[in-house]
Amino acid sequence: MTRTIVLTGASDGIGAAAARRLSAAGHTVVLVGRSPQKTAALAAEIGQPYRVADFARLAEVRALADDLRATYPRIDVLANNAGGIMGGREVTVDGNEMTLQVNHLAPFLLTHLLLPTLETSRATVIASSSRAARAFGRLDLDDLDHVRDYGADRAYGDSKLANILFTKELQRRYGPKGIAAVAFHPGVIATNFAEGSTSAMRLLYRTPLHRLLPGPDRGADQLVWLATTTPGQDWQPGQYYERRKVAATNPQADDAALAAALWRVSAERVGVPAD
Repeated sequence: MTRTIVLTGASDGIGAAAARRLSAAGHTVVLVGRSPQKTAALAAEIGQPYRVADFARLAEVRALADDLRATYPRIDVLANNAGGIMGGREVTVDGNEMTLQVNHLAPFLLTHLLLPTLETSRATVIASSSRAARAFGRLDLDDLDHVRDYGADRAYGDSKLANILFTKELQRRYGPKGIAAVAFHPGVIATNFAEGSTSAMRLLYRTPLHRLLPGPDRGADQLVWLATTTPGQDWQPGQYYERRKVAATNPQADDAALAAALWRVSAERVGVPAD
C-alpha cells in the first residue's frame, strides 16, 4: 500500500536515509527540514516534496501544520524525527529551553495541529526517542526548562523521555479514534549527532570509534519498519522499541499520571487546548 508520510528531520542522517528508502519503495514522503539547502537537495535527488521549518520557532511549526493540512487531506504516517542535543543553555523566542522545544514541544504542537487529519487517516505517529531517556532522564514538571540544573545530557534525556510519555498519552487519548503511536531508539549511529554540543556523547562521534558505528541506513531501519507495517499486527501501539522489540526504558515512562500532566503542561506552553 502506497502511503503519504510526513518526515521531520529529513534533510540529514537517519531522516535522509529513511526518506531515500521510503521513496524507493514508492511512498510519498513529505520532507521537512531546517536547512533549506539540504532539504531542497534531498528532495531533488529523490523526487519528493519538501517543506522548511525551524522547530526553534513555534510560528514556523504552526505555518507548517497549516500548509500540510491544506495540501494533504490524508497523512498515513507522521514521523517526528527532528531533534538534537544542544550546547549551553539557550531560550527560544517562544520562551522555552531550546532542547525542550525542538525535541518535544514542537513535535507535540505539530501533531496536535494535524490531529483531525491524522484521525481520519487512521495514521501512525512515530517518535524518534533514545536510550538517553533511561540514562539521563529525570523529568521534573516544575523545572522543564532546567533553570536550576541545566546540562546538555540531562536536558536531552528529559526531552527523549518526554517523547515516550507523549507517545503513551497520545495512544491513550487517540488510540480509540484510530491513531497508532509508537516511540523507538534508532541505535548509536555514525552521523553528525552531537556536533556543536557540550555533551560528553560528542566525544564518541569525534574519535576513531566513530568509524566502527553502523551508518544512517541502519539507524533508519526501525523508522522505515514502523512506517510501513501494520500497528497491532507487526508492532504494538503505545510502546517504546529498540531493535524491533519492546524495550525497557526510564521507570517514569510508565507513570500514567505524569504522562497526562506533561500533556497538559505542554498544551499550555504551545497554546492549544489540553482536551
